[in-house]
Amino acid sequence: MITSLLSSYLSFKFAQVSHLLETKIEFLKGVGPRRAALFNKELQVYTFEDLLNVFPFRYVDKSQIHKINDVRDETIYYQLVGTISNMQVHGSPRATRITATFTDVSGSIELCWFRGLKWIKNQFRPGVKYILFGKASVFNNKLNFIHPDIEEYNPQDVVIGESLQGVYNTTEVMKNNGLGTKQLAKLIKTLVTQIYNVVPEILPDEILQKERLISRSRAYYQIHLPANSTEIQQAVRRLKYEEHFFFQLRLFHNKKRREQQSRGSVFSKVGTLFNLFYDKYLPFPLTNAQKRVIREIHADMKSGHQMNRLLQGDVGSGKTIVALLVMLLALDNDFQAAFMAPTEILAMQHYQTFKELLKDMPITFALLTGSTKTSERKSIYNDLAEGTLQIVIGTHAIIEDKVVFKNLALTIIDEQHRFGVAQRARFWDKTAIPPHTLVMTATPIPRTLAMTQYGDLDVSVIDELPPGRKPIQTKHFYHEDRLKILAFMRKQIALKRQIYVVYPLIKESEKLDLINLQEGYESLLRDFPEPQYRICVVHGQMKAEDKEFEMQRFVKGQAHIMLATTVIEVGVNVPNASVMLIEHANRFGLSQLHQLRGRVGRGAEQSYCILITDRKMTSDGKKRMATMVRSNDGFEIAEVDLEIRGPGDTQGTRQSGQIDMRIGNLIQDETIITAVRKDVLQLLEKDPMLLQPEHYNTKQHFEKIFRQQFDWSRIG
Repeated sequence: MITSLLSSYLSFKFAQVSHLLETKIEFLKGVGPRRAALFNKELQVYTFEDLLNVFPFRYVDKSQIHKINDVRDETIYYQLVGTISNMQVHGSPRATRITATFTDVSGSIELCWFRGLKWIKNQFRPGVKYILFGKASVFNNKLNFIHPDIEEYNPQDVVIGESLQGVYNTTEVMKNNGLGTKQLAKLIKTLVTQIYNVVPEILPDEILQKERLISRSRAYYQIHLPANSTEIQQAVRRLKYEEHFFFQLRLFHNKKRREQQSRGSVFSKVGTLFNLFYDKYLPFPLTNAQKRVIREIHADMKSGHQMNRLLQGDVGSGKTIVALLVMLLALDNDFQAAFMAPTEILAMQHYQTFKELLKDMPITFALLTGSTKTSERKSIYNDLAEGTLQIVIGTHAIIEDKVVFKNLALTIIDEQHRFGVAQRARFWDKTAIPPHTLVMTATPIPRTLAMTQYGDLDVSVIDELPPGRKPIQTKHFYHEDRLKILAFMRKQIALKRQIYVVYPLIKESEKLDLINLQEGYESLLRDFPEPQYRICVVHGQMKAEDKEFEMQRFVKGQAHIMLATTVIEVGVNVPNASVMLIEHANRFGLSQLHQLRGRVGRGAEQSYCILITDRKMTSDGKKRMATMVRSNDGFEIAEVDLEIRGPGDTQGTRQSGQIDMRIGNLIQDETIITAVRKDVLQLLEKDPMLLQPEHYNTKQHFEKIFRQQFDWSRIG
């Protein structure tokens, strides 16, 4: 009875405060319907709480008033007090600007405006003192202020006494409608002083004490209206922790619910097929890392719970053979297996690999892609439905509605970041019991992403390359070094080696001055004339059968050089290829460069990756080249790639949903994320359904921000 009354009281109090925070933004003093529409459209701010979560991107010091003769540096902000005179309009109607003279006791300086001119012309009065804030810049060979913040000077104004003020991101549309960063700051100050003391605490007290976090209400006050830099640091740490906390809570909740509620087919035995292949047909001894990963996967598949595991392994680490052995475990337990790849070339490559490895095994398998002939397709559909086809390898064609399995229990998805969640989930609709899912990637995942975007997956890592592999030597050259590069290519071909040449474009682009594949082909024909040399071409716009024909020419050693776009980024395995040459390498991302480099170095001979750029590169481009030359470690490269690109589109064109954080930062917050994961696990072990009164607000906020009511009793 007491628990029920307490729960009702907490619910009432939380609802009261939540109602206030969910007040529409138009009801904030100074906003109104017209400005509210701008907030909605430009910043996606609809409520008081949304506006509280618009954080400053930097702070400026307004504690000092400078003199005009102090203004010398273009990199710092100045605050001046003086009068405005000599306002003039310059230029034509299409290119108008306004200038004025700002004067104090020490001298004068020019002001300049290029937009909002109608408003500026009538804004300032002669003889009135104004306070100016802005960065100086050079225009027409003299120092001036362009679009400074200006308001009428009042010595009693409290703004003067505040040492730090937040600067907020806004948009051109908002600025042109009187909602620049200064006006935004004033509105946020109005809101914070009005409601900060009623913002509910949503983190448990034990966590606040353990992590030494300030209260949520104090954090909002300090991040918007700080007295000093220490207060900013305290607020940022608290709000970062909170954001990561609820994301991790969601991950662990989903994982725990899946583990306890999702049944999985039981792979109870290691049978004849696995043992026969392992003992008789395994092409090379497994590394200790491969053996460990297979044990981890098998433990999942015999547990009775549905497996959802991510397999990471650098290029060349042997993920494919692990995938094959796991599929044999499925077959030994009388189940079917499906292997899905993102492109036809990669699916064909895997099919050929499995065909060679399983040629002496009593196993039925088939390739299913968009190019599979209608007669073959019908036969595959029939055999899968009847269960006589044990393994299907293919592209997204294997998740089409027409594909029906008799007893599918294992799905393996290669280069999983290229598939959306909805595509992967379609396997679940094909079975009564969800199939075990193994997703594989050769793009190493930085630790922070492994703890966030992939935090609900169990992770296995093949962190050991097969013995005898020589590290690939990576060199960076400029276009003017081409004669030296051509000589090196001829030398490699004379040694019976093969070469990839990769281009960023297929045809010439008017916007990008890049060597394209078509032009490169014509150039290489001059440098490597037939019949002494043979060149094949592969790109994404070719028909599947044409790509396969050209690929097989290279695989069989009938072509010395393959010209390609990034269609050969993953999966292509030609041990005799020893050189990967990448044109305009600075146009590629680090992970993509690392993937391309991984196409060579698969044999016993020394292999090379040659990166060609012009001398004009961005700082990020230079950093990518230096990283590739310095390191072969995929995990180090992934960390640098994350640092350069940010977490942004880490799972591919937003297919699977990226982490959209207001204040958290996956690059900088590893220490916080590590602490959060530990705290969330301890909390759920102590109170898995968050039923204890002290966790009520945490549970309510969780359900509110994820916009759905989770049935917590399911994970009790």
